[in-house]
Amino acid sequence: MSERDVMEYDVVVVGAGPAGLAFAIRLKQKSPETSVCVIEKASTIGAQILSGAVIEPGPLDELLPGWRENPPPICVPATEDEFWFLTKTGGFKFPVVPPQMANHGNFIVSLGATCAWLAPQAEALGVELYPGFAAAETLIEDGRVVGVRIGDMGVAKDGSPKPTYTQGIDIRARLTVLAEGARGHLAKRLIRHYALDKDCDPQSYSIGIKELWQVPEGRVTPGKIVHSLGWPADSRTYGGSFLYHLTENRIALGYVSGLDYRDPNYQPYEAFQQWKHHPTVKPLLEGGSLLSAGARAIVTGGYQSLPKVEMPGAILIGCDAGLVNVPKIKGVHQAIRSGMLAADHVAAKGPVAEGFDAALRASPVVAELRRVRNFKPGFKKGLWFGLLNSGWETLTGGASPWTLKVSPDWSALTKLSEQESPKRDYVERSLPPRDRLAGVYFAATEHDEDQPVHLRVADTSVCVTKCAEEYGNPCTRFCPAGVYEIVRDEAGTRLQINAANCVHCKTCDIKDPYQLIDWVTPEGGAGPNYQNL
Repeated sequence: MSERDVMEYDVVVVGAGPAGLAFAIRLKQKSPETSVCVIEKASTIGAQILSGAVIEPGPLDELLPGWRENPPPICVPATEDEFWFLTKTGGFKFPVVPPQMANHGNFIVSLGATCAWLAPQAEALGVELYPGFAAAETLIEDGRVVGVRIGDMGVAKDGSPKPTYTQGIDIRARLTVLAEGARGHLAKRLIRHYALDKDCDPQSYSIGIKELWQVPEGRVTPGKIVHSLGWPADSRTYGGSFLYHLTENRIALGYVSGLDYRDPNYQPYEAFQQWKHHPTVKPLLEGGSLLSAGARAIVTGGYQSLPKVEMPGAILIGCDAGLVNVPKIKGVHQAIRSGMLAADHVAAKGPVAEGFDAALRASPVVAELRRVRNFKPGFKKGLWFGLLNSGWETLTGGASPWTLKVSPDWSALTKLSEQESPKRDYVERSLPPRDRLAGVYFAATEHDEDQPVHLRVADTSVCVTKCAEEYGNPCTRFCPAGVYEIVRDEAGTRLQINAANCVHCKTCDIKDPYQLIDWVTPEGGAGPNYQNL
């Protein structure tokens, strides 16, 4: 191996999502002389960004005051809200939309398209952006983060170099900013290495599965926003939907399942497909065409799960820090706000991490999280307790004298021998896609088959013995892309990992009951390529 090439900057940002780009833009606005590099594992900026997304415009107004005159390509003002409780055959609309879910003044956007729109504005300020470069590991010297190493390209599945082999470069910086999104693989390692979570609860997540549809003329009311809870989730499973009316006869819709679910037979992907067949949804989609689909973990631990966000030489922002406001079902405004706060810190004190944790905790970002800290944990006791608790927390403005605990999602899974299976009152499906593999096609995911598997299982023997007996291999059900498969043939029983299907949602890394699965980044540019999701 030759000596690696090295690039040096004042600041390197890992992740070109809303937090990373907001940080870079704000820092160059305030400190033009500071050199900033943003690296992104996706093939293009925004290609792997997946979110609801309804955004609160306040932080964007502050970051780019004239943005409304030249908005992102998909940007629809919110016009009306509906909130439903669904049964299998019907349901009812709540007479009042919960205040956290009221969207007057907000905008429906494609977050991927918004990030692609932000990127040239960052470049115009002198930010260097490098899509297709995956940060494989952090560089640590004398206990301090000093940058990141880009993963090698052109490595065969067996680890040998292919004719296309290119050695990854080292990007060294005085400050490394982690803005990878939920369950960032570098942040996960650094949180463990520096014990950043020793004074907080474990982080918690949901999985959001989303589709973009083109529907026949006359069905869309641009700006209309519909949320629901209830069917097809049972009363012990946290789940709900979103449906956003866009322009040009398009609808963005999706379903969120809390990864603290108990039933080892639960399938988040199937729950989403069932919801699409509800009488209030199916008529909107029939005769239409599916344009794009994807899945992504959503960080939901909130205030209780906020780790320390600084370490020697590095900071965490956005969903790497866990800043989503769960009752609002929004994190973009928090991501932008945290990126701006971090940039203000660097502009004032230079590219150092020290003091950022205190600044974040004293900011409106964390104050917002504290007010809603008890909403999501309340649903661990079931739907009805969760709704009552939500009403109480709304009335008191989050002033309860207690803080409910958050436990790791994988620990909630019940063993098959202890599970009382809920009634699955599912219906026959007719809308596309027909199965998970068809869904992978609409995610446009692409990996070179001949590269090291980026889903590492510490001990596959557990999969065909202990896990099969105790949980029935839930990885074959919770993965929305059919990555994990138990194969039985003349050679025996084994776990097969179809890594090329992976849509980078990170669910397996989170929900595996033995915590044996470790998601690491594949080659730069590999993975899903979402269209306007």
